[in-house]
Amino acid sequence: MTEAAATADALPAFPAEVAPERDLFSKFDALIAEREALMATGVRDPFAIVMDEVKSPTLAIIKGKETILLGTYNYMGMTFDPDVIAAGKDALDQFGSGTTGSRVLNGTYSPHKDCEAALKEFYGTEHAMVFSTGYQANLGMISTLAGKGEYIILDADSHASIYDGCALGNAEIVRFRHNSVEDLDKRLGRLPREPGKLVVLEGVYSMLGDIAPLPEMVAVAKKHGCMVLVDEAHGMGFFGPNGRGVYEEQGVEADVDFVVGTFSKSVGTVGGFCVSNHPKFDVMRLVCRPYVFTASLPPSVVATAATSIRKLMHAGEKRAHLWANSKRLHGGLKQMGYTLGTETPQSAIIAVILKDQTQAVALWQSLLEGGLYVNMARPPATPAGTYLLRCSLCAEHSAEQVETILALFKASGQAVGAID
Repeated sequence: MTEAAATADALPAFPAEVAPERDLFSKFDALIAEREALMATGVRDPFAIVMDEVKSPTLAIIKGKETILLGTYNYMGMTFDPDVIAAGKDALDQFGSGTTGSRVLNGTYSPHKDCEAALKEFYGTEHAMVFSTGYQANLGMISTLAGKGEYIILDADSHASIYDGCALGNAEIVRFRHNSVEDLDKRLGRLPREPGKLVVLEGVYSMLGDIAPLPEMVAVAKKHGCMVLVDEAHGMGFFGPNGRGVYEEQGVEADVDFVVGTFSKSVGTVGGFCVSNHPKFDVMRLVCRPYVFTASLPPSVVATAATSIRKLMHAGEKRAHLWANSKRLHGGLKQMGYTLGTETPQSAIIAVILKDQTQAVALWQSLLEGGLYVNMARPPATPAGTYLLRCSLCAEHSAEQVETILALFKASGQAVGAID
């Protein structure tokens, strides 16, 4: 018998019957059943709202009804700014609808470079890099900066894009308790001194609207020889003398190595970015996979972003009005008896915490039927057992609209038993 024949005889025979197909969706069955049970109660799907018409940064038509928007992250109301819209139209006419390529190939047009110039002006940095989304900015920067044998240290309540950036890379991951300077210090103290380390923080945490104690955290990070990345997605435009974010407001600009942000909040369009003063920063354009292997943004999008960013540099009155709106809404809801995510207003996000999903859905639907749209959030986006309605204010909300919002929360809250 030849060696090949002997080897073939030793192999197990394939079964005559075909193995049954394994449904890859079966792992989602519990979630599907939960959603179907919720829909069976007669409520609208909170995650399937369609804006039939958007009339302004604060008003839309939903199911034929004029509705106040309080869940859009459109903090500075730039989506309908005439200069921003005109810049997009001009770029669309001049450069067409898209680039059909990545930034490292044919996907860099003059509006992309102008947008990066606007970011450098806004942040006062030497370098700026535009990504196709804010999600990809975190995905790319975090997975590329820290590699095998190095460490990423992140807040336990970090955004999904931060966690996914960690998953994409090969670094060791260490979590610390949310906003705990003491726990950050303790965990850094346990790590070996030699490897490179990146501490990832957020200026504003989007679920509860609370801000990070950046001076204390950055000081601890630097004590242990770490580089620091701050995500200012929800702080840009609103915090600081120049609207750069919480890190500017709290005076740690000189000690933060990288700032990541998005265009889909205060800037009013779509895209993401990272700015830095590190002298070697531009090498990221060659090694950052979510940048290298993604089609670049349409020229019309980056043109609107550049115009919006430059206008945000001079938006002091808008910032002041947005703070006034935040304080009024937070104070009014607290006075009604709602449980809120923060004891005092800390940002443009105000989270109304409910006792369970049933109450959260009932309040959400009652508000929508009354003409107010807010976001409903539940686990796993929120901590286990936490259900909330997340309000995000806009600088274009009038004082009268804020009073209408409060009246709707009072009527709906009493109707569903969320408040007395």
